[in-house]
Amino acid sequence: METDKSYLNILDIFGDFFFQIDVRRGEGRRRMDSAAVWAVGMESEPEIDRLPIDLLAHIFAMITSFTDLAQACGVCRKWKEGVKLSLGRKESLSFAGWKMDDDSTARLIRHAYSLRDLDISRSRWGNQITDHGLHQISLANCIPNLTSISLWGMAGITDKGVVQLISRANSLQNLNVGGTFVTDVSLLAIADNCPNLKSIVLWSCRHVTESGLLILVSKCRKLESINVWGMRVPVDCFIGLVAISPSLQIKSRSLLLNSMWPVV
Repeated sequence: METDKSYLNILDIFGDFFFQIDVRRGEGRRRMDSAAVWAVGMESEPEIDRLPIDLLAHIFAMITSFTDLAQACGVCRKWKEGVKLSLGRKESLSFAGWKMDDDSTARLIRHAYSLRDLDISRSRWGNQITDHGLHQISLANCIPNLTSISLWGMAGITDKGVVQLISRANSLQNLNVGGTFVTDVSLLAIADNCPNLKSIVLWSCRHVTESGLLILVSKCRKLESINVWGMRVPVDCFIGLVAISPSLQIKSRSLLLNSMWPVV
């Protein structure tokens, strides 16, 4: 029974946490009458403020809304430290579905010391990440430990930003730059800095040429899969890639249409 009571207390505190965020945001998801508001104001110390910062960080880690996290940071110094600690424990971070800018994205990633998987793909809301943002992100302590990065559909970035980011992502195994305007310059940087790369998505990267692909496959000897769907490269190029790495899986519309493609 004691365990059940403790669990209920945590639920009450968790509810109080969300209420405090909503009151400060002025959105009022949980409406209270004037008497209840007065009672809350009379409390010298909210129950959630009595929690150790470690448990507070555990609660913050359950929140997926970056807006709510930002609001929580502004409540008090202890909450701000709790948010930082919760970000530091995250191994995966996705900004898909959020409209982010350079500064806010870089600020969050800088606190995510344990990060392994980073997704800043373009969503239906779009984003405002530029080369400047990628430069800021590349300075974060977690970048050398990342194993997966997705920059899918980010039309505001160029080789300049990608090269800066990739130059420190030496543990990278999976990379998605599909739908961007990268060129062979980015592929050369990937080939030089990502020896453990296993898969790469170059979907519709029409500024990448046959030369860039050949260098990439030649240097990244652990590469298992490459998506070249929608690229402007001849089928003969794919034959050359398989000659370099016979076990390489190539995903391309050209391969599906070519019945003479050899089985490997």
